[in-house]
Amino acid sequence: MVDIVMYGILAGILVFVFFAYLMLRRTVTGFKQGVEDGQNRR
Repeated sequence: MVDIVMYGILAGILVFVFFAYLMLRRTVTGFKQGVEDGQNRR
């Protein structure tokens, strides 16, 4: 029973880290595109 709970917690942490990584990557790429667009407009 304890093993199932531990695996569940581990899976939850992995999913949370994965989504956090996706959000971070999307934010960074969007920021880079914004900076490039700003440089191109000058």
